[in-house]
Amino acid sequence: MRDLSKIGSYVSNRIGKAIADYNLIEDKDRILVGVSGGKDSYALLKLLSERRKWAPVKYELVAIHVESDYDAGRTVDKKELIKFFKNNKIEYHFEKIKILDKKRGVNCFWCSWNRRKALFFAADRLGCNKIALGHHKDDIIETLLLNLFYHGEFAGMNPRQELFGGKVIIIRPLCYVEESFLKKFSKESDFKTQVCRCPNADVSKRRKMKGLIKEIEKDCEYVRTNLFSSMARIKKDYIQVESPSDLSFEEAKL
Repeated sequence: MRDLSKIGSYVSNRIGKAIADYNLIEDKDRILVGVSGGKDSYALLKLLSERRKWAPVKYELVAIHVESDYDAGRTVDKKELIKFFKNNKIEYHFEKIKILDKKRGVNCFWCSWNRRKALFFAADRLGCNKIALGHHKDDIIETLLLNLFYHGEFAGMNPRQELFGGKVIIIRPLCYVEESFLKKFSKESDFKTQVCRCPNADVSKRRKMKGLIKEIEKDCEYVRTNLFSSMARIKKDYIQVESPSDLSFEEAKL
């Protein structure tokens, strides 16, 4: 790792630990890496590419950028993306999708669902058995809180998730990396990233979760790690297994 900086080596080591802990990358894998043009996906692709120089297993990387009709006026510079892919000697593809719907409108779930579907089809077409996403530690714990507060369920994003009977496996190699380190790595690497310009970004529920975690962190510096670890430390004797939906209103108030 002599070609990486101190921050780069730290992030790469955390990726390596995640790979080992969750068996994310195996010999002869062909991995489709979703690249949005932001710091997280740039860092993920760059470091996965670097790790191929010394990794004990051989694997291929294929970069993909998904753009939609909702991105009009907010698309990333394709020339910069292509330059980045070529500099790192990565095979790349661009995918276009349509998500605008007069009846449904557009929301975060609908947009995400369609982009994810595009990745599944692309993985099948390109012969990739795994899809690597740039979700980092903060993304995972924010999702946990979103599901708790807004959906009443204890659910997050798994570092490794098998779908369609194992035909496609989603992996999140940045699951142990906090966003602050990715910002530092992006800055020192001079990535030509673009900030999300989605019109829903400033009012999203996810932004509220970021603010909540930051506020709690003032009193508990380990809140991020505690939230992440809680997903593997479920004490079944102290949780209610059955849904209370059948309780009467009066019972529910007690």
